[in-house]
Amino acid sequence: MRVLGIDPGLATTGYGLIEAKNNTLKVIDYDCITTLPKLTIPMRLKSIYDKILIIIEKFKPDQIAVEEMFFTKNLKTAISVSEARGVIILAAAKKGIFDIYEYTPLQVKLALVGYGKAQKRQIQQMVKVLLNLKSIPKPDDTADALAVAICHINSKGLS
Repeated sequence: MRVLGIDPGLATTGYGLIEAKNNTLKVIDYDCITTLPKLTIPMRLKSIYDKILIIIEKFKPDQIAVEEMFFTKNLKTAISVSEARGVIILAAAKKGIFDIYEYTPLQVKLALVGYGKAQKRQIQQMVKVLLNLKSIPKPDDTADALAVAICHINSKGLS
């Protein structure tokens, strides 16, 4: 089972692809999609959409897990992240993937560390350990995307 985890954002969208098989997790790929602030929002969203299409076509994930944003303070950021999430979900649907799951940061923290108020560094360290990586994936958005994928795999018992 291949799961593509995504940490959406307008400026930076992290992604991580994990294969779960025989109770083991194997990292296939991870990176970030970045957009330039000088571009218009429609151009930035199109860039995210196009790159997600390429990632799906290249790696052929079975399911996609996207971090669900929870904002109470910055409405502008919430809207731009929601727009990025929308084009990501649309790209998945365009490629025929309708198994799209959403997880809150609290759910991800509980799944990886067992504590809902875990610090970002704790999550990153668990990603490194669970995936048997030499170092914590950088930038943070990639580690977050891998954490979302691990959360999904554990939540659905896919490994």
